[in-house]
This record gives sequence, structure tokens and C-alpha cells, in this order.
Amino acid sequence: MNRRHFFGLCAAAGVGACSSQPEPEPEPSPVRMKLAMSVRVAESFSNKKESSMTIDELIDTAKSNGYRALCMRASTAGTHSPAETVSEYAAKIRAAGLAVSMVTGDFAIPMNNDDGPQCLRNITPYLDLAAVFGADLIRVCMKKEEDIAWAQRSCDEAQERSIRLAHQAHDASIFETVDGSVDVLKKIDRENFGIIYEPANWMIADEPYGRAAIEKVRPWIFNVYVQNHRLNPAGETAVNTWKRGPVRVDHIGLWEDGGVEFERVFAALRAIGYEGYVTVHQAFEGVMTVDEAVRKSAAYLSQLIAR
Repeated sequence: MNRRHFFGLCAAAGVGACSSQPEPEPEPSPVRMKLAMSVRVAESFSNKKESSMTIDELIDTAKSNGYRALCMRASTAGTHSPAETVSEYAAKIRAAGLAVSMVTGDFAIPMNNDDGPQCLRNITPYLDLAAVFGADLIRVCMKKEEDIAWAQRSCDEAQERSIRLAHQAHDASIFETVDGSVDVLKKIDRENFGIIYEPANWMIADEPYGRAAIEKVRPWIFNVYVQNHRLNPAGETAVNTWKRGPVRVDHIGLWEDGGVEFERVFAALRAIGYEGYVTVHQAFEGVMTVDEAVRKSAAYLSQLIAR
């Protein structure tokens, strides 16, 4: 067969048929988590009721630093807010091209006090709030075994509106330990109830928070919160845990050493194929400027996500 004949056959059969090299397999699409910014960045650690930034400032800060969503809390808008205010804020967020990843509708939930579980006794206003913001996830609070039945009822109502509920991995709650969280999640037994994985709180409670812990709660991870603390007996803030009692911590940037080992955390999240929101959930007011903290957090998280 001469050269002209060979190429004639290739043209008739298609170039690929005569290629000596196999077609390369398409590379799998990389896992892409999405960055969200909690409005908590403008709160102080001790004061969850006031924000140092307006909704316009929060939107501009998130947008200019590459965040794709805001995580809304009562310090900015909640079930106590006038309906027209909630609608106005929701319209502004949408106009900026941002989503709302989750809503925390009142002050008692993040304060994790005895009133926190009251949201589950009447979930309707929280569902209404989420619906206006276009969010499909609501953070709730649970302190006792009796809250499980109320969580089930709330989930059933939320399911009718395609909305999910989640509880943060949180000290002094029934989600303070990994195994305790799994036990509660299994008892609730609702597809629209999950956990907000948050490694710093499990670290403070002397719980495992890395690969093994993530694997245990993998089916229920609806959101990921990130904040960073360093255990320090002379630390600036006291935190009370049920497991180990009171501890003191310093609040540090996500990128600083001595706290959560985020390299391990994100390697595990990538390994399980997590593609949901990673929410910067740290209260920076009084620690460093919000602009600096939000910018550095986004840069640090982006490189962890992209690996």
C-alpha cells in the first residue's frame, strides 16, 4: 500500500480509525465547592444581635472577594424583621448575582441557649423567611432528646416546600460529639435533615474532626462552616462544652497555625466529593478588620478547594 492509498483509506474511514494513538479519556471534572460568606463576619463573638455592616456593605464585600452566596442571620434579617425589609434585602442579593445559602432565623439559635429549639415548635415563619430569600436550607437548634420529635414534624412541613433543615456541629448541644450527632441524625430519619459540619467546635470539644469524622457524617453533610480557634488556657474567650467542661480559646484566622488543620479537612472533603457551600462563619469584629479577614479567608479557601 502506497502513502496516497493509505491516506485515502483514512479519509474514507475517518481520521481516528487510522490513528496509531488511542483517543484520550476525558479527565474527570474537578470537585468544586462553593464559597459563601456568613453575615456573622460583621458580628462580634459575644454579640450575635448586631452587625457592623449594612446589607449593601455585606453584598459588596462578598461580591468583590469572589463569594457566591451570603449565609443570612438574624443580625441582618430574620423572622423578627418586617416583611418589606426581607423582600428588599432578598432583591438586592439577587440583583448582585449572589445566592442565599442558608438562613438562621432568630438570635436564640446561634446563641445555642434554652430558647434555641423553639424554632422547631413553629417552623412556619422560618420556612417563609427562607422562601423569600430563595434558600433551601435553614439552621436549627436542638438541646434535648425531646427536640427530636419536633425536628421530625418540622422536617415534614419543610419537605412540602422543598426546604431542608440542618444543625451545626456545636458544643453544648446534642450535636457536640461525632457519634452523638450520628445517633440523633439516625433517630430523626428524614432525608431533609442534616448537619452543618464545623471542625472547630468538634476540636474544642476534644472530638475527632478529620477524615474519620467526615466519613461518619458524610450522608448528612448539608453545609460546611469554617472558623478557627486556638486552645489557650489564658485565651480571650471562654467556651463551655458538655464533654470537657469550660475551655478558653483565641480566635485566629483560618490561615493561621495552631488551630484546625484545614489541609486535612479539605483533603477529606474532596475525597468524599463534597460540592456544597463552604461558609466563612467566623465573627471577626474586634479581631481584625472585616475586609482583611474576608479577603484572606477567600484566598486561603480558594487554594484549598482547587487542589
